[in-house]
Amino acid sequence: MIKLYNTLSKKKQVFRPLKDKEVRFYSCGPTVYNYAHIGNLRTYIFNDILKRVLRYNGLKVKHVMNLTDVGHLTSDADTGEDKLEKAAEREQKTAWQIAEFYTESFKKDLKKLNIEEPDIWAKATDHIEEQIKVIKILERKGFTYRIEDGIYFDSSKIKDYGKLEGKKKKNIMAGARVEMAEGKKNPQDFALWKFSPKDKKRQMEWNSPWGIGFPGWHTECVAMSKKHLGVPFDIHTGGIDHIAVHHTNEIAQTEAAFEKDLAMLWLHGEFLDLKKEKMAKSEGNVILLGDIIRKGFDPLSFRYLCLTAHYRSKLTFSWKALESAQKSLENLRERIFGLKDKGEEKKKEFLKYINDDLDMPKALAFVWKIVKEEKATQELLFDFDRVFGLGLNKIKEVEIPEEIIEMVKQREKFRKKSEWEKADLIRKEIERKGYAVEDTAKGSSVIKKISPRAV
Repeated sequence: MIKLYNTLSKKKQVFRPLKDKEVRFYSCGPTVYNYAHIGNLRTYIFNDILKRVLRYNGLKVKHVMNLTDVGHLTSDADTGEDKLEKAAEREQKTAWQIAEFYTESFKKDLKKLNIEEPDIWAKATDHIEEQIKVIKILERKGFTYRIEDGIYFDSSKIKDYGKLEGKKKKNIMAGARVEMAEGKKNPQDFALWKFSPKDKKRQMEWNSPWGIGFPGWHTECVAMSKKHLGVPFDIHTGGIDHIAVHHTNEIAQTEAAFEKDLAMLWLHGEFLDLKKEKMAKSEGNVILLGDIIRKGFDPLSFRYLCLTAHYRSKLTFSWKALESAQKSLENLRERIFGLKDKGEEKKKEFLKYINDDLDMPKALAFVWKIVKEEKATQELLFDFDRVFGLGLNKIKEVEIPEEIIEMVKQREKFRKKSEWEKADLIRKEIERKGYAVEDTAKGSSVIKKISPRAV
């Protein structure tokens, strides 16, 4: 039995797929105008863990992720420049080249973090026709109005607008999004179709029933998820920054157009902070996965670090924390070599933790417990790693040279005689040669030591 926290209901719920043993899963992907920073990547690790947990429980998962390559403006209030067009100007490339370059960069980061790609990549620019169809339905049902710069959604016609965030409409109207396009009826109304500027030609623009322009950001996910998954589907995920605006507007459009829920469960990952500041490209305080690798860290050490905090809890990043995570990951890998063939079956307890709203910190603590108590086997940990995704099954045992084996035997003789100084000297020599000795109640064993990386 899997329990997941639903942002919409504000509680943990038993997850039951709408179709027997088949999960339809949509996750909000990146706006491909720049590199993804590690705060962004934490969200995709959370998505990956969710998918792995579902599959570990024997469920089939159909996963769709969008790629926003048009329509995401620099302001949530539907003002400012399109992020892709702005990046094209900055880098002296076309918007199409920008989208292709940063899409490929994002996919490379996913691979380095052992994040499985979705079954379907859905580009906004490949679904212009589907988005226009959604807007036409909304127009026919009376949910749109036209102002000088585009076609807008009238949020005042949705009685429970803002329910995902848990705010009443009057509180939303009195709150954020004070920057407004001229002519908007309500602060929270949003663009469905933006008209191209009259004084210049955009690189990305299309004909529509309302004029030449481009779709607003919030419509793409509705159109693409309906096409590839149907409505309603099982699970929609994203970062918590999507709750107040993007996902709220997806829900509003779907209910207005199709009179159905978009998704049954909404899951959101918390921020990764830098010294209690949110990591954001707009603030210029970002760390990229490439920065981590250049400092000599295994990128999977960042994945391990993310597993130490629940996806709904903030995680404060520091190089010291990453160094600790890397040491723990290397220690776990080393210990796998020393595990015996026999161990106790602990899968039921592991399932208890991962099925309780993806409680990875407890699952990880449980693994360390059974490793230290010698109640785990390589096979069992490799099985658990189907969820963790730490690449533990890629670690292969190497043949230990006869010279090292003899040194271990000699050290063991000194230990039995309580000649600790001599035993310690041999241990240090073994480590100098690239191996490590692990002492247990049953005696000593030697494993290949994973080389420390520069920090």
